[in-house]
Amino acid sequence: MLIGLQIRDVVLIEALDLSIGPGLTALTGETGAGKSIILDALGLSTGARADAGLVRRGATQAVATAVFAPAPDHRVWALLEEKGLAYARDEDLVLRRNLSADGRSRAFVNDQTTGVGVLKELGEALLEVHGQHETVGLLDARTHRPLLDVYGGLEPRVAATAEAWRVWRAAREAVAALQAEVARTAAETEDLTYRLSELDRLDPRSGEETALAEERAVLGASEKALSDIAAARAALDGLGSKVIGAIRALERARERAVSAGAASDGTAATRLIAASEALNRVLIEADEAQSAVDGAALAFDFEPNRLEKTEERLFDLRGLARKLGATVESLPQLRVQFAARLRAVETSEVALKAAQAELASARAAYLKAAEALAAARQTAGMRLAEAVMAELAPLKLDKARFRVAVEVLTEDRAGPLGMDRTAFEIATNPGAPFGDLGAIASGGELARFALALKASLAGRASGPQPLMIFDEVDRGVGGAVADAVGLRLKRLAENAQVLVVTHSPQVAARAEAHWRIAKAGEGERLRTAVEVLTPADREEEIARMLAGAQITDAARAAARALMEA
Repeated sequence: MLIGLQIRDVVLIEALDLSIGPGLTALTGETGAGKSIILDALGLSTGARADAGLVRRGATQAVATAVFAPAPDHRVWALLEEKGLAYARDEDLVLRRNLSADGRSRAFVNDQTTGVGVLKELGEALLEVHGQHETVGLLDARTHRPLLDVYGGLEPRVAATAEAWRVWRAAREAVAALQAEVARTAAETEDLTYRLSELDRLDPRSGEETALAEERAVLGASEKALSDIAAARAALDGLGSKVIGAIRALERARERAVSAGAASDGTAATRLIAASEALNRVLIEADEAQSAVDGAALAFDFEPNRLEKTEERLFDLRGLARKLGATVESLPQLRVQFAARLRAVETSEVALKAAQAELASARAAYLKAAEALAAARQTAGMRLAEAVMAELAPLKLDKARFRVAVEVLTEDRAGPLGMDRTAFEIATNPGAPFGDLGAIASGGELARFALALKASLAGRASGPQPLMIFDEVDRGVGGAVADAVGLRLKRLAENAQVLVVTHSPQVAARAEAHWRIAKAGEGERLRTAVEVLTPADREEEIARMLAGAQITDAARAAARALMEA
């Protein structure tokens, strides 16, 4: 609800602060008094197009501030969230626009700088304008389907269709992802098969590289030790032969010495015997050493060429790891992954078939829901058309025809709200074709038609309603038609806030609040003033509207009668 409007230096208004209440508020005054200036200022504050001509002569800028008190569930809060603007649902919403004399403007929401486009979007959520020169909201065909859904009570069907759309879209995305996966894995199958075969052939094990490296180090050292043992063994073999030869030579020498009668005391023979005995001991020790060396060689128990096989295994593992761009340690895990990806080729095809079945089911469910929703909209459209047609005759639009066109669209144009296009169409003369509202109806006719439509929808809408502004909706009509206009405005104002600029006493008499717009001053000091009328002042103003310049008692009596009625 709009609760306040502050205007500074807009055309003929120097400074004006207005408080606005609920229900129907009438703005009256002589032609040219400046009623439209107030609407222009409200439009300025809510993002309407503006030019420097709105700035009061002599002022540097015009400022228009609209203060709203939206309901906690009003959609404007979601818009503020979307735009990243700070707000508090328990506080007023303040929209302000500064327009400089050179035509530049600045927009503010709760004193936060924003774009004029944001201000306009917020304004469209907060108010509707129906007048001689523009209709904001109703001419936008995007608003027609939501209005029809509200009228027909179709919100549950719309929600069900939106959910069916969500499921269908998710199923489409799942199928697309599986198709991409099948195509990708199928293209890799040959390469994966080859790589997996190499891994299967080598059968790498976790920690194998470290174990092989350690084994190679041990085998290398062992091989060198065996080589040294073999050299020692060969040396011992030569030593034994030499010792035996030496013993035999000493034995021959001793025998010759005894035969030759060597020293009588036998010293030489004795020494030769001692030497021979020492050599026998050496021979025995050599045999023991040889046995020990043989035992040591036997202690190195490994198969022949073991080192060569170990090095070959380590080389093969490291070569395959380089080829796969991995480490030897990761080869077992790669083997598992490659096998899983190959299995995925088969399982993904199975999953794809299942997903395609789910997609077909989701599509059928959505189409069923969308077709049922379109049929319900067609039924609701016919009922709405009948209701609007019943409202047109009292508003002097009896020659006009109205219909709700519900066109079922092709599947490629389906969406979460259904697969139909809904539009309000009107033909203002008998035999004329139906067409777009804005292209056919004149300003006055369009404003009255908007009133007829709003009157038909009254009481059906759920949630907060926007401020509705009707600018001279009664222009060119009077008497019973003007009374019908007033009656419908009154009915709308029971559940919404309505402002009407009017020259009709029948309309003004039905308002809860009444503002009189008038000019004051002369020349450069000419200003537009707004007076909030008391009941007595209202009677005088309505009498003026009935009688003209000369207000009579009869006019006052007629005014009282209108107000009492």
